[in-house]
Amino acid sequence: MHKLRFRQIHLDFHTSEKIANIGGKFDKKKFQDVLTNARVNSITCFSKCHHGLTYHETSVGVKHPFMKGELLREQFDACKEIDINVPIYLSAGLDEAMAAEHPEWLTVNPEEQKPDPHRVGFKKLCFNSPYVEYLSEQIKEAVRLFPTCDGIFLDIISQGQCCCDSCVKLMAENNWDAAKEEDRVKCSQHGLDRYYRMTTEAAKVDDPDMRIFHNSGHITRGKLDILKHFSHLELESLPTGGWGYDHFPISAKYCMNLPYDFLGMTGKFHTTWGEFGGFKHPNALRYECAAMLAYGAKCSIGDQLHPEGDIDESTYEIIGEAYKEVEKKEPWCDNVQSVSEIGLLSSISLQCGAQSVWTMNDDADVGAGRILLEGQFLFDVLDTEMDFGKYKVMILPDEVRVNQKLKTKLDEYLANGGKLLLTGESGLWADKDEFAFDIGAAHEGPSEYQPDYILPIKELQAGFVKTPLVMYTKSQRIKVEGGKSLGDVYDPYFNRAFDHFCSHQHTPNKTEPSGYDCGVLNGSIMYLAHPVFKLYRGMGAVAYREYVTKAIKMLLGQSALEVTMPSTGRVSLMHQPAENRYVLHLLYANTINRGGEMDLSGGTVAGKTKGVEVIEDLMPLANVKVKVNLGCEVKKVTLEPQGKKVDFESKDGHIELTVDEFTCHQMIVLQY
Repeated sequence: MHKLRFRQIHLDFHTSEKIANIGGKFDKKKFQDVLTNARVNSITCFSKCHHGLTYHETSVGVKHPFMKGELLREQFDACKEIDINVPIYLSAGLDEAMAAEHPEWLTVNPEEQKPDPHRVGFKKLCFNSPYVEYLSEQIKEAVRLFPTCDGIFLDIISQGQCCCDSCVKLMAENNWDAAKEEDRVKCSQHGLDRYYRMTTEAAKVDDPDMRIFHNSGHITRGKLDILKHFSHLELESLPTGGWGYDHFPISAKYCMNLPYDFLGMTGKFHTTWGEFGGFKHPNALRYECAAMLAYGAKCSIGDQLHPEGDIDESTYEIIGEAYKEVEKKEPWCDNVQSVSEIGLLSSISLQCGAQSVWTMNDDADVGAGRILLEGQFLFDVLDTEMDFGKYKVMILPDEVRVNQKLKTKLDEYLANGGKLLLTGESGLWADKDEFAFDIGAAHEGPSEYQPDYILPIKELQAGFVKTPLVMYTKSQRIKVEGGKSLGDVYDPYFNRAFDHFCSHQHTPNKTEPSGYDCGVLNGSIMYLAHPVFKLYRGMGAVAYREYVTKAIKMLLGQSALEVTMPSTGRVSLMHQPAENRYVLHLLYANTINRGGEMDLSGGTVAGKTKGVEVIEDLMPLANVKVKVNLGCEVKKVTLEPQGKKVDFESKDGHIELTVDEFTCHQMIVLQY
């Protein structure tokens, strides 16, 4: 495993060829002093940007026409003098210089049948074209000019369906039909495989241990075949830039089960990459870095250097506030293992496993992740190749249909004492609408009604709802036979239509149950008939979360951890076996959506904004009660990094303690 440093910067430098005096105001001492004061110990600097321009002497690429000196060389030498690591960045998927020089290398959308070389903004190069040979030579040049660099970062790695000349020729050679989508997908996968193989070989041309990371903006769950080309993982996840505050925890909980060190990557920006003069509140960065530590990651913060090379002091004062805290916490955050009792089988991992292009978010995964985070459950995110055996409960969210291989693995899991929660279409066979498991109920297919209503049994009802609750998506029709019913479904009088409707939104429920059940518990298998996780992601109804949370707790039984925090609180439990200790992380911050829709297309900026999710105030949380069962004798409890001893009480195999107050992030260290 390639070990990463904790306090990193990703220093963007995408700079137009129309701007002069590139790097002209770079000041070595100021650069060193600013980074040192901000506690930075690694910074990714640019060999080549999205504009296709190089920031050092080059015999392969296109040097920026207005560069003063060699900016990368000056940055590199300045950092190495003070023991700051320098990974080197090259844009891979975007290259404006080559797009202009070789328009035949541009991707061609099959629907448009032509490249679009004149649009405003960056253009994508095809990985089946000779561009990859050109890129590989650039990578070789960079690692040979900077042999002591600390890795290669390659960006914008994707290959959509393409009908450029190179792809059409390739498809003809392989008897693939360019008119068929399935054959275009094969061609795009060929391009990705070709890219990974050639660029990884180029990065390692002189050093087989050279670090390399290929960035797609997201670590795709289920794409295990590409990981042989990676030395470590960097989880790009800018909460204010479109990823949101729940994306990183879910991504990290997947990566904890991969054999790679990884870091989280946020940004200093109020919005996202390419924003000059934008700053998020220092408290937001404090929380984001604390979350990275809590979920087992090292930290990286994105910045963009001014074209003249003058590092922004305000940016690094803000970063320094976060990194000074990170530095103090590092001893309790290195070499950790996640402790979890629930495994969330990622829906998207089954969808993306054989695709060359993938989506970052999936409603079922996001909704499930949010419910588990807000319910303060200990959970990991899994794909089908990972070990299920260490989890008390496996959750298959909403759309995980089952093939024979997965069925066999889950049968073994159940036979060894595991429990299974299925929702919506999950648990149905992949090729037919029949359940692969005995859920204790007859299945009659999807409901004809949308929406319908549920009245769960009392143990699963939201605390403030005792009457039928509207469910906005279709359910599967089940009638309990042998299992325990979890409640009734109530049908509406009719579906809303142009010729019959009621009131403003949807038709009310009939007063008598439909005869169908909203869920069933049959031994070790629980099934909920609605896609409850997609529903929660889409609607955010607290009543939905309470219903699902109570169902999970019913199936899970006695949990290893109970805490008294609001739903905006987050928890994680890490094990440091070499130190004979567990570290319980408590996180707390409130996010708020600031701003609204605003048209920014006034000739200088493209698009619209719909507001930004902001953290500003970090309020203290008082009297947090913790009950934890680690399966071992706890000898000492401290709050770190304060070094404050905490009294605790042992009861029936677990311990109980109270944290009087904390702000943002608190580590509770349990020594055994």
